[in-house]
This record gives sequence, C-alpha cells and structure tokens, in this order.
Amino acid sequence: MLKGYYFITDSRLSRAGNISDVKNAVASGVKVVQYRDKDASTKKMFLEAVKLKALCKGITFLVNDRLDIALAIDADGVHIGSDDLPYVSARKLLGKNKIIGLTVHSVNEALEAQRQGADYIGVSPVFATLTKPAAGRPKGPGLIRKIRRCVSIPIIAIGGIDLSNAREVIASGADGLCAISAVVTKPDVKKEIKKFQDLFRGLT
Repeated sequence: MLKGYYFITDSRLSRAGNISDVKNAVASGVKVVQYRDKDASTKKMFLEAVKLKALCKGITFLVNDRLDIALAIDADGVHIGSDDLPYVSARKLLGKNKIIGLTVHSVNEALEAQRQGADYIGVSPVFATLTKPAAGRPKGPGLIRKIRRCVSIPIIAIGGIDLSNAREVIASGADGLCAISAVVTKPDVKKEIKKFQDLFRGLT
C-alpha cells in the first residue's frame, strides 16, 4: 500500500488547486493521498475532503491532523505529528481498523511509534524544505538507514526531496516518499509524479 510516491496536497503551493492535483495523482497511479490544509476553515475542509475522498476510490485516503474531518467523512485514517492528538487517543477515536501514520524525527521516536502501534511513520525532514519552514533541521538519508534497521513498519520520507536526491532516499530504505513542491508547482502534476513512480519500478 505504501510503496512508491505518497501524495500530499498543498493549496499554498499548488498551481491548479487540490481537486485538480488529486485527480492527477490518482491518474498517475498513487496508492495514498493525504489531504492537508493548514489554512482552511473546518467547513471548507470538510466540503473539500468529501470531494477528494470521492476521487480516491480504490486507494487510501488520509487526513492530516484533523481527526474530526477524518471521522466526519469516514476517511481511511489520519496522519498526525508530535504536536497533534496523541496516538493512543487517536486510536481510541478512530478504532482499530483505521490507518494512523506518525511523523518522527529520530530513531527513538520511530521505535516508540512502532511500539504504540502506528501503521507507518513519516521521517521528516530529510533535506531542507520550504514547504514546512518549522520542520526543523534536515536529518539526511542516514537517519532513514538507521530507522530502517530498527523498525519493520513502512517508512515514508518527506522534506526537500526532488528528482536529484530521490534515488538516494529510496536506497536508504524508504518504502515511499513525498515531494510536494517538486510536483504541485509544476504545469503537469501527473507527469511529475510518474517520474518519481518510475524510480520504484523493479523494487516492489
């Protein structure tokens, strides 16, 4: 499920908007779409989430941070960070059958995420990123290698990834990766995603 390019929306960077981007992501063959919008009101996010989920038939649709939105639209799960609701509370609210991904920044955090029962982890930021200025200093592919030796759950790499460094990220042990600005700022989102998808060919 989590092998390959992992798509995350970003209305701030997008040229065409989340609806268009998700349509292109689905058409490019992604297996996971995460809906993230830090600026939208609850109502706007709910209404857009309903539309995006409808586009994601047959693939995993997750909501970033907002458990209320995920519950309201019956999303497949959520992705939460260190400043969001704790995993244990999120699991109680969502139930055992929903997917929960956690952002981690160290080996210890990765081990704790696996111990708690996270379905996957997002390692961030791998490289310097302008998408999330407050993400902290880059960890480098070396952290992915260290985490890969310690955990068995899927690893998604995020932060400053583009076509120039994606191969190194995959070689370090990432099951999937996200490259937001390298995709949604381009004229042809589908074409750009496929470039990343091609890097995983022969590895599954």
